[in-house]
Amino acid sequence: MNKLQVLIVDDEWNMRNLIRIYLTKEGITTKEASTGHESLALLKQQNFDLILLDVMMPDMDGWQVCKAVREVSSVPILMLTARSETKDKVHGLGIGADDYLTKPFEPEELVARIYSLVRRSMLTSTQQPLKKVLTYPGLAIYPDAREVYILDTVVEFTLKEFDLLTALAQNAHRVFTREELVERLWGNEYEGENRVIDTHIKNIREKLHKAGLSYNPVQTVWGLGYKFEIPGNHI
Repeated sequence: MNKLQVLIVDDEWNMRNLIRIYLTKEGITTKEASTGHESLALLKQQNFDLILLDVMMPDMDGWQVCKAVREVSSVPILMLTARSETKDKVHGLGIGADDYLTKPFEPEELVARIYSLVRRSMLTSTQQPLKKVLTYPGLAIYPDAREVYILDTVVEFTLKEFDLLTALAQNAHRVFTREELVERLWGNEYEGENRVIDTHIKNIREKLHKAGLSYNPVQTVWGLGYKFEIPGNHI
């Protein structure tokens, strides 16, 4: 098996060096970037299995970098943050990060999170979809190609947005609680705030509306969660 390739993005040399030591002991190959712009340049040069991304950086903060990465790649992103506020973590997960770790952290936890995210990413890429194509009025979802067409035009969704929309569409009419959706997207190891699902739902709805879809297929079931349903019709 090839060694894991991890990109460490942090403006503090001491932190980068410490993480590099941790990961090297585990047989993980690392590359380092001290700025957001430097990290994006490295991502154009080679592929990585995972990105460790610090939130607080001087030129581009981690959230800006995360957004830029998600426009071109679904590589797992583990945010490193000194912030413990739930709203900051929810924001990071909402824009495409896969997990977060609050500084200071134990090296064993860092390594465990990395392996968990990489393993989950590999499972996602090899899973067989329930259907080859999911079609609804003005909307087509291709699980194999990970593409969404709205009015015959491809619309870009982040990795988690696509997984969430597809999970709902493949189980039309079924009501999912936030907890169930969190487990589907992050697995049962996730210990964060399940309200991050609301952020993803909001982003999905905005993209569907902006692309010209005349209805909202992702319905809120008050007090419970969400379901996929064409308003006024039975799918």
